Amino acid sequence: MSATPSASGAPSSLPIPTVEKMSAADQFRSAVSQPTVAAFCAGGVAGAVSRTVVSPLERLKILYQVQSNGREAYKLSVGKALAKMWREEGWRGFMAGNGTNCIRIVPYSAVQFGSYNFYKRNIFERHPGDSLTPLSRLTCGGLAGITSVTFTYPLDIVRTRLSIQTASFAELGERPRKMPGMWETLVKMYRTEGGFPALYRGIVPTVAGVAPYVGLNFMVYEHVRQYLTLDGEQNPSAVRKLLAGAISGAVAQTCTYPFDVLRRRFQINTMSGMGYQYKGIFDAIRVIVTEEGLRGLYKGIVPNLLKVAPSMASSWLSYEVCRDLLVGLKPEETKLLQ
Repeated sequence: MSATPSASGAPSSLPIPTVEKMSAADQFRSAVSQPTVAAFCAGGVAGAVSRTVVSPLERLKILYQVQSNGREAYKLSVGKALAKMWREEGWRGFMAGNGTNCIRIVPYSAVQFGSYNFYKRNIFERHPGDSLTPLSRLTCGGLAGITSVTFTYPLDIVRTRLSIQTASFAELGERPRKMPGMWETLVKMYRTEGGFPALYRGIVPTVAGVAPYVGLNFMVYEHVRQYLTLDGEQNPSAVRKLLAGAISGAVAQTCTYPFDVLRRRFQINTMSGMGYQYKGIFDAIRVIVTEEGLRGLYKGIVPNLLKVAPSMASSWLSYEVCRDLLVGLKPEETKLLQ
């Protein structure tokens, strides 16, 4: 290797390095391996996987939630209700609304995980790698939940409508031969139910429930994950990650479930045949407790808890696997040519 001449003409003792230009593939790998981007992409994958795994129980939960006193079409045990759904609608009944749910949950979950990572790194961590307190994790998760639900709420309300339109509720009349599509339902709601506000009907109880739910989910998961990481291990095994996800989901769902019932009721508040005509959150709580008792606020919690373990476990596991895969794509340090 020859020395580089200095300004005076004498050879310099130190070579001047030149940076090799990154290829397009390396630029892409560098971009997707950034922590926030990796968390965003992995969150989208995790959402689609977890929702598809538990689609039949998710739909059954919604049918239980919107069924008040006097409506007994699905006043059945979980097993009998699922059998009824299969007899009347077949496999499509199990997956009704899941396409829309996946279209909603991919950006929802991506924004949730991505924003949590962003808030954690840029607001709550005092220095890179800092361990957050439980309260900080709760607050950070709550902000991530509010961010994600605000971006994707119209798809959530459409998903609820599609989930019950083929159910055998007498108030809905004869089931339509052809299911309306996602965009058709969205446009119809916009035109006939009050424009843009119709697409965000029920968002107040939704945010009130999602913020503590997501906050609890992240806080409990990271705490349990840390507890299940053995001495000398950097990360727990896949089985222990599944267990941590199941525990965090069960705790968060149980604590915030009444808000989920309120969300579903408000989402169909103006739906022909199924509208409850609640005047507000407190009026809804009063009517539900008066007519249905405290149990009315927990309708559908059994299938919900049955789906929590596989849903949250598969969500957290697929998230971590996908995130670690993307972070691992980071190209080696740019070579210096001397």
